[in-house]
Parts: sequence; C-alpha cells; structure tokens
Amino acid sequence: MKSFLLIVLALMAHSISAIAPFTSDGCSMFPDGTFKQGELWLECCRRHDLAYWQGGTYQQRIDADRALQSCVAAVGEPAVAELMLAGVRVGGSPYFPTLFRWGYGWPYGRGYQPLNEAEHALVKAALAAQGITI
Repeated sequence: MKSFLLIVLALMAHSISAIAPFTSDGCSMFPDGTFKQGELWLECCRRHDLAYWQGGTYQQRIDADRALQSCVAAVGEPAVAELMLAGVRVGGSPYFPTLFRWGYGWPYGRGYQPLNEAEHALVKAALAAQGITI
C-alpha cells in the first residue's frame, strides 16, 4: 500500500511539472475565415489557442476570450466575433475533457489556477523548443 501511494504521488508530481507541446487546430469547430478569405481570422484563433494551451486564472480566460473577440472584430467581422465569443465562453471550460479546453497543455483536471514561476518557465521552454516566441 505504501509503495502504491508513493507511485501515485510521483505520478501526480510529474504531471504537474509537464506541459504538452503547443498545438493549434485553428478555430477549433468553427471556420477559420469566410468563403472568400478562408483564413481571415485564423491568426486570431492561433493566439487564442496559445492562451488556452497555457491556461491560468478565470480572469485570464475572460481576457483571452475578449482578445479573440476584438481581433476578429478588427478584421471586419464584428458579428462573427460575437458568435465566436459565445462559443468559446460555452465550450472552452477547463472542466470539459476536450482538446480545446482552457489549459489544454496541462493534464486534465487543472482547472483555473495561476501559473507559478516553475510553470511559466515550462511554458517558455516548451515554446522555445518549438521556435515560438511570445
């Protein structure tokens, strides 16, 4: 029993100290642009994915969602921006076991937590390993 508990604790400690490489699926289950401009707001979605990948607090999620809304509105699609905001507010919860949830770079179950210094370092290292600078 004691060895089982040690293994569980070791696995928990490992999962807390690991973040998956950054991935982006564009605008998830939404078009990346219009029929004429197929990637019109794709970069907005990639930046949003970066924020969702690293996760953090509830307020950081609200800020990321509003940044997505502003970005899509700025490319000339304010109605689409409102629709996207509604979608990410409903579908991006960290409590859904989806590939696009808030904090999806971390193991499932993290929820809303501020990143500590070590986690910030892991995020920077993971991005640097992929040649991504923020």
